[in-house]
Amino acid sequence: MRRLSEVNTTIETWRGLEQQTGDLRELIELAQAEDDASLGQDLERDVASLAERLEQLELELTFAGPYDARDAILAIHAGAGGTESQDWAEMLLRMYLRWAERRGFRTQILDQTSGEEAGLKSVTVELSGALAYGYLKAERGVHRLVRLSPFDSDHARHTSFALVEVLPEAEGAAEVKIDPDELRIDIFRASGHGGQNVQKNSTAIRITHLPTGLVVICQNERSQRRNKESAMRVLEARLLEKEVERQDEARARLKGEHVAAGWGNQIRSYVLHPYKMVKDHRTNFETSDAESVLDGDLDPIMREYLRSTMGEDGA
Repeated sequence: MRRLSEVNTTIETWRGLEQQTGDLRELIELAQAEDDASLGQDLERDVASLAERLEQLELELTFAGPYDARDAILAIHAGAGGTESQDWAEMLLRMYLRWAERRGFRTQILDQTSGEEAGLKSVTVELSGALAYGYLKAERGVHRLVRLSPFDSDHARHTSFALVEVLPEAEGAAEVKIDPDELRIDIFRASGHGGQNVQKNSTAIRITHLPTGLVVICQNERSQRRNKESAMRVLEARLLEKEVERQDEARARLKGEHVAAGWGNQIRSYVLHPYKMVKDHRTNFETSDAESVLDGDLDPIMREYLRSTMGEDGA
């Protein structure tokens, strides 16, 4: 039913675009016939908007990967750099939440571990929306930040790293079979956000998948049951990833090669000092508007990367 709804939405979108194109053509012909220049600016704006929408839809047609249409689970881990990198991880979280808000995606923080002084050591977020994984797979890898440190009394320039993982959500038991006897489930008191109720009661869940050693922790919900459901979704996504990698090495691009969050491995650099620039090292895409990127304007970077991967199996 979900797939049927997605197909119907796609059909309605293209039919609406066809109708809009026809209406614009008639208005342009009418303006030309009557030599009415007053409509010129409005028509140019409408044509530009239509062209941008068409470009977006054409790009979405290239999302042929088996998991592109699914919701995504995004995890951010602070790398080398201590408090600096933990603050950078929190900045990345804000960037992705703002990007998701722009696209009308639903987001839910499943788990987060705060830094000792500031920022986040790690955070896991579920993003739900059309082609969420298809877009976000462009973000997996190490992200590097260069800036004047707000935590350094000398205001020296610092370089920070954070690792971003992106997983497609598994579609339940039909895709990933988990034997309950192979799980160890621990319940403990949450240490993160959530209010007094979370702190006083044992609501946090740690699930260990014994055959693989995978460990998933969720503690952001007040309910033990909801934390368990969230943890199982993350575990299913990670097991799906491992199964795909075993079946076909080429599909290891679901997450990309797992690399350490440190020097030499970055996919993108964000430079805030001595000049401002964001550069994606895979495509050489550059922009000097670093503030907009950090505020969630990621579509141009994502589009460039996705175009560069067109035709790759499993991309």
